[in-house]
Amino acid sequence: MADLPIHTIVFEILMRLPAKDVGRSKSVCKQWYALLSTQDFVRIHCSRSLVSSNQRVLLIDDLTCSVRPIISKSNDYGPSSIVTFPFHHQNNDVSILSHLNGLLCVCLNHTYELLLWNPKTTAFKRLSTPDSHGFYINNLDAVGLYVDADDDYKVLHIKRRSGVLGVYVYSREVDSWRNIPFITRQEYLSPHFNWSAGTFCGGTLYFTVCECWLGGTKRVICFDVNSEQFKEISFPPVPSIGMVQGVLVNVKNELHMFASTGMFEMTIDLWTLQGDYWIKVLSCPPIPPISLSLWCDITHYVTNGNWFVMTKLGKLFTIEMDMKPFECFYPVSWF
Repeated sequence: MADLPIHTIVFEILMRLPAKDVGRSKSVCKQWYALLSTQDFVRIHCSRSLVSSNQRVLLIDDLTCSVRPIISKSNDYGPSSIVTFPFHHQNNDVSILSHLNGLLCVCLNHTYELLLWNPKTTAFKRLSTPDSHGFYINNLDAVGLYVDADDDYKVLHIKRRSGVLGVYVYSREVDSWRNIPFITRQEYLSPHFNWSAGTFCGGTLYFTVCECWLGGTKRVICFDVNSEQFKEISFPPVPSIGMVQGVLVNVKNELHMFASTGMFEMTIDLWTLQGDYWIKVLSCPPIPPISLSLWCDITHYVTNGNWFVMTKLGKLFTIEMDMKPFECFYPVSWF
């Protein structure tokens, strides 16, 4: 230990602190503020929590918000702890749209306002402005949260309105919105296409874009967060039989997609993106029919080789997988 540089020792100590204490430590000195603000520190600090014994699920139910530990062995939850909303809200009002490194982008459904919120530190920031930026309409808009090469946290907001179609970027550092060009097919901004929330991976924000009807066009839109250029790549080559859905997840900084196909009996394949092409990792056994009232609407996570699907009613289904454990947790939204 005596041979280690003081910078390394401080780094090792600080990355073991809880999130609230990390935030307080930024005020100690300029050197600590710079160290704790780097993307490397954020990534390492977050990765320390990615173990199966430290998984948590954030549940928003009517007027309350709670965090519960996940007990993998019994497919159940431990005792909940209440999280107090630091902002005014109404009943069943808060929707989570995107997440990154513990920071959430949420929408207040009664005012359509976008907010950045850290549930651990309770800090939040309203993104709405008098000139109509920062307002989100469900089923029309899409949002992605990301961090650029300068460690500036940003929100990409794709707005689809009658007569107003545009793409906007919010910068946390300068606290303002600006318009950027959408350089790909304009029809993707049509309400006939459903956009997923953005998934940030390797300097790119990814969205699935699918037409509303069976057998329609399905693509993946890529947004390079540093050049701010858009491009599109193909969807995994899954059969267009019945409903086709794709859920993007970042696993150890590699983009994966759970692609489900079928109508009554669903088949789910796991794909990984290599370059601009999809490689199938595994296929799950067909899932027997599940009532639509129970279908997946909140989240899924992978741990200890099993894939757990949570339904609207909070019930957990288990899908066994012949694979190495990812030891990670990902909130998602389903169409």
